[in-house]
Amino acid sequence: MHISSLLGLLAFATAASAVPHTAPKMAAKRSQTAHSASSIKNLKNNIKKVVVLEMENRSVDNLLGGQTIEGLDNPINNGPFCNPYNLTNPGQGTVCSQAGDLDSILDDPDHSVTGNNIEFYGTFTPNNDDIASGKLTPVQRGFVFEQLRQYSDANKTSLAQQVLNYYTEDQVPVMTSLVQNYLTFNHWHSDLPGPTAPNRAYVLSGTSAGHGSNDQAFDADVHGLTQRSIFQQLTETNRTWKNYITDPSEQMADALFFNWVYTSGNQGLAVPLDDFYSDAASGTLPDFSFIDPSCCGVGTTSMHPTGLISDGETLIRDVYTALRTSPHWNETLLLLTFDETGGFHDHVPPPLAPRPDDLTYTETAPNGEQYIFSFNRLGGRVPTLLISPWVEQGVVEQKGMNSNGETVSYSASSLLRTLGYLWDFEPFTPRVGGAASFDHLIQSSMRTDTPDSLPEPSAFARIMNGKSTQQQIQ
Repeated sequence: MHISSLLGLLAFATAASAVPHTAPKMAAKRSQTAHSASSIKNLKNNIKKVVVLEMENRSVDNLLGGQTIEGLDNPINNGPFCNPYNLTNPGQGTVCSQAGDLDSILDDPDHSVTGNNIEFYGTFTPNNDDIASGKLTPVQRGFVFEQLRQYSDANKTSLAQQVLNYYTEDQVPVMTSLVQNYLTFNHWHSDLPGPTAPNRAYVLSGTSAGHGSNDQAFDADVHGLTQRSIFQQLTETNRTWKNYITDPSEQMADALFFNWVYTSGNQGLAVPLDDFYSDAASGTLPDFSFIDPSCCGVGTTSMHPTGLISDGETLIRDVYTALRTSPHWNETLLLLTFDETGGFHDHVPPPLAPRPDDLTYTETAPNGEQYIFSFNRLGGRVPTLLISPWVEQGVVEQKGMNSNGETVSYSASSLLRTLGYLWDFEPFTPRVGGAASFDHLIQSSMRTDTPDSLPEPSAFARIMNGKSTQQQIQ
């Protein structure tokens, strides 16, 4: 691969806000222990409605990289973090993360399984035995190299900036307000080092059933997943759910991945997002609400390239406002999360994790080599927050504990592990069974100081056809 001579990074004028409007606090000594009878009882007593808003393709270092809150391991607190331009020729120099990122990018980073491999391990086909034994660990230094390889080094400065830079507190005011007022996870990983659809399957079923790409099984007219999902579990135990869809024309409804939803006649529970706002206002939300943003181009709301970050913030703000003003607010837990890192840099190595089943996935890497993945490790860190009057204000949660008493990173399967305690069902897979639960993060007393509203997002600099432009929110 040809790589041009070293160029300086383009710096943006927007600086990180040094003083948040709410001072960050360390977590108080908690009276509850995860997985304990008292913690589960407290969870059941206080949380009756769970809402999940799952956004797209951002890492902690990227979206939350400029958050100054204590305890968050990110570039502004502990960086900068650097990558070589060329993994095989260190003499071509390195480039480091900087504050000030783009509202939109056109060059979507590689987030395939083998793309994650080279970003994490520096090779498309790492030795799986060495990974499993701990002999080979991820060093997180291949993000810039892979972005340049994928786009033929067309604009070295811009391409490096796209995957390494991070957002300031001023650029993402909605996320900043949520971080300062609720609970943020420092170690929450996607369950798969790979793309969107398989990761979304993990969130809802604890496995991708051997799928490692966005293949036809996830098409709305195929509904090719046959494993048990949270939707089936809730229906069969007389609980209620809806999958709220931002753009029905896209048919992006995660519930429609699952064959059971069709064979049981429940596909009608995938409804427009407008229904969420009316259900929240009238106090008729189901037990479980799952919200799909629109994806993935200009004008969509998921934060997936090439959509605007500011448009995604508007969606998050709207969902928060609907819940904050709803009769359900005092009994609701909102989990804001992202499906995967999307090829954006994160410096924290993903850990190993229990295999959900005995299936494997085979992918042909860009260099023509075959790689077999056995689903025994997590993906990168994704921004994830608990939002509720029942969580602490402005704190960062570190690693959690599984039911064996082991300290482990949280992951997408932590949602199902916790919902199992809330609604009395066993883990769907060994991955869920081995996941950290967050039941103990629900407090025994309700806060009365949660913000009534969130800041208004505004658009900022972005790259369009290689030039910095301005885009106003429509």
